[in-house]
Amino acid sequence: MKDQHEPKTQSEWQTNLEDIGAKEGFYEALGDQHTALFVERGDTLIVTFENLDHVYERGADRMPWGYDFVTSRGWSMLGLMAHDWTWYRDSEVHDFFDRLRDEGFFERFSNVIFYGASMGAYAAAVFSSAAPGATVICISPQATLDREVASWETRYKKAWRRNYHDRYGYAPDLVADASAVHMFYDPRAPLDAMHVALFRGANIRKYRCRFMGHRIASLWLQLGILKPVIEGCVANTMTQAEFYTLLRRRRENGRFQKEMLQMLQKLDRPKMLARYCTAVLARRRGPNFRKALRAAEEQIARTNK
Repeated sequence: MKDQHEPKTQSEWQTNLEDIGAKEGFYEALGDQHTALFVERGDTLIVTFENLDHVYERGADRMPWGYDFVTSRGWSMLGLMAHDWTWYRDSEVHDFFDRLRDEGFFERFSNVIFYGASMGAYAAAVFSSAAPGATVICISPQATLDREVASWETRYKKAWRRNYHDRYGYAPDLVADASAVHMFYDPRAPLDAMHVALFRGANIRKYRCRFMGHRIASLWLQLGILKPVIEGCVANTMTQAEFYTLLRRRRENGRFQKEMLQMLQKLDRPKMLARYCTAVLARRRGPNFRKALRAAEEQIARTNK
């Protein structure tokens, strides 16, 4: 049963955000495809950029991504929401960040963090240039979708024709003045790895999330490490050692185990596959792993004849 206070229509949803903005900060519609909600709490500001995957996962709950997590810690939040796969390439969004920069909005806060995943990570990187000295957290980011620079990028065709040459265009150049840029990606996902390779500089910190694919943040939620990762980056205490210690939790996660199984099957490494399936089955039941183990053992036996 739905909560009686949960927005049920587009109009009610917008009215709800307008009410929150009027009471605690501001709400703005940025053209037809983007909105911004600012909620003022403490002197740490988290600027988040919605990836539409977040919207589809939440259904009717249309608060900016991370709203409860951010505000519960006493942090202020500026949540940008896109209502299409826009990559935030509209002039209204660009003008909005120009205005905030020129009005000294970001200077009101002692700590400013830009966060996003995929499309949102691209936006976090480019718009962080409006707040020099900010921290940037990017999960599976894109550097650009400019066809002249990234002709190898075969995804996101809907956004290919948008303008990536303006003042908020090429992400690797626009993070130059950030204090730290934390980039999380799967090096075994070729297109994501190619985007991350374009980011270089002393402030770039890259964290490899092997076998996690593109949708890393959703897996982190399952593992319970998304919050500590963000908190570590916000506090500037995140290190490679701490991150990889947190990442060990993936070994017991069903989704990660399934992806590892599929990867080992594609590699055609029966001995390695058999060892992995045996390790998983020692912890839990798993019909797919038992079936894969039998197939691997049969393949090993044929090879040894």
